[in-house]
Amino acid sequence: MGTTLGQIAEKIGGRLVGDPELVIHGAATLDTANATEISFIDNDRLLSRIDQSQAAAIVLTEGMEAVTRPAIYVAQPREAFAQIVMLFRPTLIEEQVGISSQASISESADLADDVQVHAGAVIGAGVRIGAGTIVHANVVVMAGSEVGENVVLFPGSVVYEASQIGDRCVLHAGAVIGAYGFGYDTIEGRHQRGPQLGYVVLENDVEIGAGSTIDRGTYGPTVIGEGTKIDNQVMIAHNCRIGKHNLICSQVGVAGSSCTGDYVVMAGQVGVPDHVKIGHRAVLGAKAGIMRDVPDDTTVLGIPATPERDQMAKQAAFAKLPEMRKQVRKLQRIVDQLTSVVPLEKDAPRNSEAA
Repeated sequence: MGTTLGQIAEKIGGRLVGDPELVIHGAATLDTANATEISFIDNDRLLSRIDQSQAAAIVLTEGMEAVTRPAIYVAQPREAFAQIVMLFRPTLIEEQVGISSQASISESADLADDVQVHAGAVIGAGVRIGAGTIVHANVVVMAGSEVGENVVLFPGSVVYEASQIGDRCVLHAGAVIGAYGFGYDTIEGRHQRGPQLGYVVLENDVEIGAGSTIDRGTYGPTVIGEGTKIDNQVMIAHNCRIGKHNLICSQVGVAGSSCTGDYVVMAGQVGVPDHVKIGHRAVLGAKAGIMRDVPDDTTVLGIPATPERDQMAKQAAFAKLPEMRKQVRKLQRIVDQLTSVVPLEKDAPRNSEAA
């Protein structure tokens, strides 16, 4: 069953240009939308793509130029489009399971009254879990850990002993919090594991992606600051201190005892060595190989990573290499010709000698 464009505009508080009785049956991205669906753009550069889209109508930012099909103009297209998507695909409400009889919960664990624990979950001795938290199937929360309020632990995530998880945190499937740090001493030819006496602190509103790992500190905490969002398959090593509201993309690796300021962005596959400091609001471009500290408000790129302007200059020079190679070959031929003449001049008799 569809919804009219007028009804959609009213729901999202937008300004409609077009037929309010046009029936819409779904919402999709510009490239995938069909002739019965609505889509959106939030950037002027995408306006030219509307003509290639089959979408029946478009949600745009207020102030954008007129388009050739029905449109709804709003202040925030992404937020508005999210409302439209939920109109056609409502969020599924999970069944309230309470405490599953198939979960294993220590008698000494302290769970708030409205905590949900699904089948197969294991809650260790002395664990404390705050109100509104959901522990999905096969999650393990080991002894002495503290989990705050309204936390979501998705299936298969593991919280090692003595970890501290703040309010409203999210651990996606397979995330591991508090595993041993990768620290070894070589004694008499054998690698001996170093002390693993620390723990992990996730401050409030932290999100950890699927398959990501945060190692415990050697003696104290590894800390992930408030509001930081970590993508899938990220590795944060022992003793690191990640600042507030960082964005860390997939496959980033941060080695031991490094720290970041607030609002740092690390794009995919960035590598950060141990004992490095990344300043506030720094941006580390994709695959950047960090070699030293990065100052505040700096964007770095490349391997080894250098400031953006320097890297752009290098790339411009690299682009000229094929032409420069041709020029060098041409110059080499000229030099070869010149040097081939010199011995003949040496062998020729001088005028004075001939006389």
